[in-house]
Amino acid sequence: MKFTKVKTKKKYEEVCEILHEKIRAGELKPGDRLDSVEYLAEQLQVSRSAVREALASLKAMGLIEIKQGSGTFVKEVSEQILEFPLSTSILAHRENVPHLLELRKIIEVGTVVSAARNRTQEDIERLKEILEKMKTVQGDEELGEKVDFEFHMAIAAASHNPLIPTLLDQVSGLTIDLMRETRRIWLYSKQTTAEQLYDEHMQIFLAIKQQNPELAELAMYTHLSNVEKILMKYFDGTK
Repeated sequence: MKFTKVKTKKKYEEVCEILHEKIRAGELKPGDRLDSVEYLAEQLQVSRSAVREALASLKAMGLIEIKQGSGTFVKEVSEQILEFPLSTSILAHRENVPHLLELRKIIEVGTVVSAARNRTQEDIERLKEILEKMKTVQGDEELGEKVDFEFHMAIAAASHNPLIPTLLDQVSGLTIDLMRETRRIWLYSKQTTAEQLYDEHMQIFLAIKQQNPELAELAMYTHLSNVEKILMKYFDGTK
């Protein structure tokens, strides 16, 4: 089996994605034994530690099992797990997910209150523009997640507290990963639709536009609570 050379800074994540794609595509089937760590490291031109980290992430996802003395084997898993893998950095430590969700609530609920109090007409026009864009990109996951993050960053800017966008930017990598998987799981769920996701963002926008901090707080809290509910229900079903 041939592999392409890894060119990313987070090499173990790229290795994980390569192996995950081969499992998803059926090139690596349930019961197949993976090549040795040494061979994979040589083929991918990465360190053995990067390969081990990638295998640890795949094991955390439930995609492989490591049998001491026998090797590493692909497991039989549901299509749902293959279709919606959470970012490798988080899945390697699944217990971090509730902490990240709590962090989002702490930061973003307070941020939207500040935005409702301090927003300008220019901020409203910016948020309105993003919402229009959000409506047009429904069905495009990659653009959808970018616009989603853009909306939340615009709220941070509307707070007119320069430290808040900086703080969000510090955790943007994890936040974008979480938003990406949230949108995929959310749109996959039979109980939710793209329209509901859009409507929740619209309620947040309207509260900011009305300069109603209490309503803005409730709208953001409701949105993030729904995100948490969908994600944790998904995790409970993939344990």
